[in-house]
Amino acid sequence: MLINLLPDFLAVLDAHDRDAAYRQYREAHRPILDAYWRNYVLDPDGPHADEIVASALRADRGDLLSLARSTDVVALAEEAIGRADAVLHLDRPTDVYLMVGLGGANAGELVVGGRGVAFICLEHFTGRVNPETYGMGLAPDLLPLWIAHELAHTVRYTSPRSASDMRRLVADHGGYYDYWSTGSRATLRELLVNEGLAVHAAQAIAPGFDAADYFGYPRRQYHRLREMEAFLRRAVKRDLEQSGLGLRLRYLSGGMSPSARLVEGRVLPERSGYYLGYRMTEALVAERGIAEAVRAPAHEFQQAEDLARGIQTA
Repeated sequence: MLINLLPDFLAVLDAHDRDAAYRQYREAHRPILDAYWRNYVLDPDGPHADEIVASALRADRGDLLSLARSTDVVALAEEAIGRADAVLHLDRPTDVYLMVGLGGANAGELVVGGRGVAFICLEHFTGRVNPETYGMGLAPDLLPLWIAHELAHTVRYTSPRSASDMRRLVADHGGYYDYWSTGSRATLRELLVNEGLAVHAAQAIAPGFDAADYFGYPRRQYHRLREMEAFLRRAVKRDLEQSGLGLRLRYLSGGMSPSARLVEGRVLPERSGYYLGYRMTEALVAERGIAEAVRAPAHEFQQAEDLARGIQTA
């Protein structure tokens, strides 16, 4: 189901008392907005939350208003959801939210009460960088790519046929996805496979973009990662079966310091794990197709890769 919260947020901006209007808006959509806050921003009831909301409500939104006038974001999203359904064989109720974020991720995944959720923060897709909102200036036509990426995650987390550790961890957490909990408990292999599969899914569902776009990389960084692949493979090997939030942040999070990304004397490019995961999952995706691969357990990807490379094991 597609849920468009953009009109609701614009109504908050038009209100005489924006603070009161935002409180009503949050209350009306509390399960999703609070899950977004806790996974991608901070505790919505913590001491810094009011400051973040106030900054978001006073920011210049000319770029967002221009997007609303010029682009049918609902039509773009509905077409992407339809293609994702056909390609990934969605088999659980799933929601896609078009919303306005608070300086966090441009897109993300959630599971709330056992129901998968993909959300898109539209302030990042206006085509114009906006320092006041931390808007990334991504082109609106990239929306289907990111919807596809996040829906692949919801399939891996909630499909009855998913054999992934992520599905087990979400179930153990009462049917809720928690970035910090899964980041601490899932192996690095599972986390890399999870993101790599989402990149493959985006390519299948929204073809035709530059390769770097599917990773969210600048083109220069994408080419650098290709050049570094042999080193990256060696560097990550010892940690693949380990778990710990620091590993997730090192390989998959933006904004980490160079020292936090230092491995074997070299600084890893930011979010290098997306590229690693993509390459680690390539063989099984080619063998079984993305709909089956996105539900496969992590260890099967190494087996498929070894087979493709002609490596035999006892």
